Amino acid sequence: MIGILPLWSSSIFLSVPIGIQASMTVLQALATDRKIGHHFNFPAGSISVIPLISTSIFLTFLDRVIWPAWNKFNDKSPTTLQRIGTGHVLNVLGMVASALVESKRLKMVHSNPSETMSILWLLPPLVLVGVGESFHFPAQVAFYYQQLPQSLKNTSTSMISVIIGISFYLSTALINEVQKITDWLPDNINEGKLDRFYWMMASIGGINFLYYLLCSSLYKHTKM
Repeated sequence: MIGILPLWSSSIFLSVPIGIQASMTVLQALATDRKIGHHFNFPAGSISVIPLISTSIFLTFLDRVIWPAWNKFNDKSPTTLQRIGTGHVLNVLGMVASALVESKRLKMVHSNPSETMSILWLLPPLVLVGVGESFHFPAQVAFYYQQLPQSLKNTSTSMISVIIGISFYLSTALINEVQKITDWLPDNINEGKLDRFYWMMASIGGINFLYYLLCSSLYKHTKM
């Protein structure tokens, strides 16, 4: 149990950017052109369901296409730690994509205030994060279930719930601190520098990925 804790802690900082993106993307959506076609207006609050949808779709794609194809051409399936690591990388890429999209949106606002970015630009970063979740969350459940003692196997799913709870609390605290010490997050998002916040999250995610690689390389698997 003690040996698992370092790997478990790396998942907390993996999920903090997800919580921040979930909060900030709604504000971004409110500042975009939410019209899709002539009759549909995308609700800003519903933008947060995009990662959930992409996770559900890609989980099916992984189970029905990717893993069977992988097993056909390789003797071994990817380990749970490899799948978690892939989720780390995709999460960082999602933050980078969010930073690039917000930077483009701010340039449009400052160069031509009458021009508004389409909400569709916000979807690729959210999809990337959702695909990352399809790798790391199921793999974490499997890893904890395999490695915990028999008496603690039922806690494997609850460990994910604890991670999410702590991460979203820390994301709120981090947003509050950034508002206090920087000018990145003013009341008017068009006057802020949210792209820098996303770059900071991408940097933290990259450092956390290195921490994860160190923890995973030192971890000694329990023989099942």
